[in-house]
Amino acid sequence: MQKPPSRLALVAAVVTVLLWASAFVSIRSAGAAYSPGALALGRLLAGTLVLGAVLLVRREGLPPRAAWPGIVLSGLLWFGVYMVVLNWGEQEVDAGTAAMLVNIGPILMALLGARFLGESLPPRLVVGMAVSFTGAVTVGLSMSGGTSGGHASVLGVALCLLAAMAYAGGVVAQKPALAHGSALQVTAFGCLVGVVACLPFTGRLVEEAGRAPLSATLNMVYLGVFPTALAFTTWAYALARTTAGRMGATTYAVPALVILLAWGLLGELPAPLALLGGAMCLAGVAVSRSRSRISANAGTAEST
Repeated sequence: MQKPPSRLALVAAVVTVLLWASAFVSIRSAGAAYSPGALALGRLLAGTLVLGAVLLVRREGLPPRAAWPGIVLSGLLWFGVYMVVLNWGEQEVDAGTAAMLVNIGPILMALLGARFLGESLPPRLVVGMAVSFTGAVTVGLSMSGGTSGGHASVLGVALCLLAAMAYAGGVVAQKPALAHGSALQVTAFGCLVGVVACLPFTGRLVEEAGRAPLSATLNMVYLGVFPTALAFTTWAYALARTTAGRMGATTYAVPALVILLAWGLLGELPAPLALLGGAMCLAGVAVSRSRSRISANAGTAEST
């Protein structure tokens, strides 16, 4: 039986959700001055520098050989493909819609985790993710008309769905690596793999940095330091202590937070039906993270 996550792991998951929510808003802001590939490379460079410095201070060194397949695959999919495609997608859809469409990923994550990692799919997790998935679909449909300050295109929706697939594949690839390397090692070297994958965008980054406003560059650095270096590490810490499916379900709280941030900072408010979809996403998180009375009692009995 999977033990319930520790309180520290839950705190790590909350930190991740809050910082990832802020990332969608920062991407929209920085994306006005930086192209998708250049923004991804700049973000990853900032994150790698911070994570590398922490690795040196902690003297953790290289991860074990057994961790490298998962690190490389998650680095390519999650730090590479996901970030570039998401940046591109957010040029076509508003931040709230992007967050909700990308969070179809947890459904894929749970299915891939069951198929390749042997993780179970408890009924409450399945029901909760079904509710959240319905909410995400509701948001996508509601934004197709571009009303209430939000906007979405067919290309943007397709890019966000592609980002969701890369996100799910990256997480499932990362989970086995965490059995051999620390959360910091897996995150730092995954981020480095992402940098290598994005090196073709170096010229664009240098060119655009020379004419970008300071606010856009600061947003790019923020993305690297906090939603990448810090949030991806807290994510890995929590993921090592629970299943990919349950961690993925937790991120369904991101869209609701993004709507609030985008409304307050960018003046973007999705249509009322999109807000209903966001509420459904949150309801799904509550259901998927809950534990049945039977399992809770069993867990209590095991600890006595």
